[in-house]
Amino acid sequence: MRLCCPLISKPKADFELAQDPAGLRMEAILYAVYVVLSLLAVSQAVLVGVQTWEHRRFARRRLAQPRTCVPDGRVMLVVPCRGAEEGLEENLRTVLAQDHPDYLVRFVVESVRDPAYPVICRAMAGAVGVEAEIVVAGPASGSGQKVHNLLVATQDLPADVQYLAFADSDARLRPEWLRALISNLGVAQVAAATGYRWFVPERPSLANHLVYSLNSCVAAFLGKNPPTVVWGGSWAIRRELFDALDLRRAWEGMLDEDLVAGGVFRRAGLRVAFEPACMVATPVDHRFGEMLAFARRQYFLARFYSRFAWSLIVLSTLVANLAFWGNLMAAGFALASGASWGAVPAAVCLTLYLAGAITGHFRSDLATVYFPELSDRLQTARRFEVWGGPLVVLANGIVVVASAIGREVRWRGIAYRLHADGRIAQSRRQDEAWPRGPHWPRRGVPVHDQTPADDAPTASSWAGADLAEPAAR
Repeated sequence: MRLCCPLISKPKADFELAQDPAGLRMEAILYAVYVVLSLLAVSQAVLVGVQTWEHRRFARRRLAQPRTCVPDGRVMLVVPCRGAEEGLEENLRTVLAQDHPDYLVRFVVESVRDPAYPVICRAMAGAVGVEAEIVVAGPASGSGQKVHNLLVATQDLPADVQYLAFADSDARLRPEWLRALISNLGVAQVAAATGYRWFVPERPSLANHLVYSLNSCVAAFLGKNPPTVVWGGSWAIRRELFDALDLRRAWEGMLDEDLVAGGVFRRAGLRVAFEPACMVATPVDHRFGEMLAFARRQYFLARFYSRFAWSLIVLSTLVANLAFWGNLMAAGFALASGASWGAVPAAVCLTLYLAGAITGHFRSDLATVYFPELSDRLQTARRFEVWGGPLVVLANGIVVVASAIGREVRWRGIAYRLHADGRIAQSRRQDEAWPRGPHWPRRGVPVHDQTPADDAPTASSWAGADLAEPAAR
């Protein structure tokens, strides 16, 4: 493919390049970069497709296996709550309806003024035969509010508790969720077992479909041999290992708990088991700005707490965007100018699109594997998975770039600024100004939050879907 200016005739361009060895070398370098970039992008797209296919195969096999074993040992299930999102009470009822024979639920809130508090009380009043309690953690001091809640909830563990499990309040659990998690913890070198979330769009908007697809792309990287990460909304660990690894100390001063835990497991040479039966449905209804803020926060946290993984994400996202959109623009330019070399970038662009569509089909089918009862409701989002790949690639590139900028992030009504090592430098509640002064507090000096806020995330409706029912086996 000759990359020469279309305003110059080809004979004249060849003559001028022949008289300019430096120009020939530059053209050769640019062409080599183009070829390498395109080959990398195609190879990456194929590998992602293979990984997604393998995830689907693994999930089908695991979900087809009957769950008959009942792990011995008492479990304490910790559920941090903040705000009364719509559907919260039904979510909490699924927490209290697990088929594990011996477990205690410990709900934890920041304040009795939190709108989630009365909802928790109602859910507990309706539960029969399940031991449950509420812990009021108070406002955070030097840590993220969720991390603070977890630190308070795990500081006084009953002596007979052998396992710790953690769930988010916006997840609707299957009855076998807890039993499936704990059943993975008897394998040697397995530090923890984890599930993940599957978003359920409340309405068919572009923002909801983008965040749906971005999330399912991440979910597909879990599988038989997943990376050593846990998702904080669905995971479990043996109590003796929790104490031995001193996870509480690792969490102190941090904003995020699951990426920090994953780092501790990697340094200890331990691995994490992914359990498909612990994939949980989570409602989502974002405006476009909310979608970008949410996605940026996920990568922002990875930047501070899993730098190597974040760097790989940046590199792969950069390659995917440059290759697809660069080839698309080159093909468009060639078509407009009548150049003959336009077939090459057009072919590369088409190859990348088709590879993405095939991978999107695998992910679309995954939704029916995990949640067959939601197949009709997810129909529009599943179609977008197949055909909207370029928009997902572009949105992913935008939020990855945004995650590289600044050290401030907002999470459930609280804004945080971080030190370079991920420790919290400052925090402020919604509508509060940052503390005045030319410098952030010194590392290790706690910043006390002010009066607890009663803000809640955007409400969403489950529209009567019974997500507590297990997927067809």
